[in-house]
Amino acid sequence: MSSDSRPHIIRGAVSLPEAELMWRFSRSSGPGGQHVNTSDSQVELRFDLAATEALPAVWKERALERLAGRLTGGVLTVRASEHRSQWRNRETAAVRMAALLAEATAPPPKARRATRIPRGINERRLREKKQRGDTKRGRSGRWD
Repeated sequence: MSSDSRPHIIRGAVSLPEAELMWRFSRSSGPGGQHVNTSDSQVELRFDLAATEALPAVWKERALERLAGRLTGGVLTVRASEHRSQWRNRETAAVRMAALLAEATAPPPKARRATRIPRGINERRLREKKQRGDTKRGRSGRWD
């Protein structure tokens, strides 16, 4: 039951495994007029993150930690009901799921290395500050 012929890539060569995706369809409350009352256009996509073997162990651990608030029993759920057609909602849900997993499995940013401010820069800043203060002081009406 493939929503599209191409896989939804998470990052690099890793993509969402179609066999592990669980789809559920229901009536949508979104746009569509009377059409909404007769078609199951809302899509709910579920992915068992805790049980998957498709992700490298490091990525899986990272994703489980970062998405802890969104998981229900280790399962990540995404809903889509913006479009009238079920097919477009399936596409939207799959893309959203892949984006969520890509963000959650991304490596942490490099730690910033603290550096000292060169003495010359600090002295120049203080000198310019002093000049500015003198300029302002010269504007006052005192002529003593």
